Amino acid sequence: MTVFSSEVFKGKHALVTGATGGIGYETAKVLAKMGADVTITGRKEDVLKQLEEEIKSNEPNVKINYVVADLAESSDREKLVKTAQEKLGPVSLLVNSAGISGGSVVEGLTKETIERIMHLNYTVPILLTQEIYKTMKENKDGAIVNVSSLSGLRGTYGGTAYVGSKFALNGFTQTFALEAIKHGIRVNAVCPGYVDTEMGREAIRSKAERMGNSFEEQWEIESDNLPSGRITTAEEVANTIAFLLSDAAENIVGEAVKISGGSVMR
Repeated sequence: MTVFSSEVFKGKHALVTGATGGIGYETAKVLAKMGADVTITGRKEDVLKQLEEEIKSNEPNVKINYVVADLAESSDREKLVKTAQEKLGPVSLLVNSAGISGGSVVEGLTKETIERIMHLNYTVPILLTQEIYKTMKENKDGAIVNVSSLSGLRGTYGGTAYVGSKFALNGFTQTFALEAIKHGIRVNAVCPGYVDTEMGREAIRSKAERMGNSFEEQWEIESDNLPSGRITTAEEVANTIAFLLSDAAENIVGEAVKISGGSVMR
């Protein structure tokens, strides 16, 4: 359902990380539909090309640029920022959607697993934001949304590494929001529960194995446990991100917006 004008982000340059994943993919499409020129990045070039063609076909008046990058590497982050700004100008909308899941119960965790998850889900968004923020601050114009999780608001079984990384990301969101708003830049986060994406389905599949259920049985259980009765779609998360980036949310600062079908109310 279209709820936004195609002129909202006209003249704006949006950078969406994790664009080869479900939420990032849909977010890039929504922002382009709202008039933004978009740089998309991820590690899977075939998916980036597919997304580029889809946006070009549906939104012929916007510019689209893709950069294959592994954001865990500083050289790739530098290449991304340099290429994005050279091709489409200063970035004024940033969506930190790249991230990974994983981990185990505490006794099964390794130092390498903890560090990898924390690096990609927490450290990398900060380091990339630092680079983009320089220009935003100079121009006194920008909005940033970090894609966090309900797991950044409460613990989950076997989630020490992943949950810890998302709690940290929410802490960064709130702290940086206090700094950035002084320069007219808003920072917020979205905290989805289960989402109908590859990552979300894998999380439900893992829980199904632990509970001795089939994937289909666990999907139905998780859906029935939600007050809304269904799992969130990636497009619904993307629409929320777009709203937070827009001037319609100009006094929403440092929030962690839950998108959970009512599963967490506090």
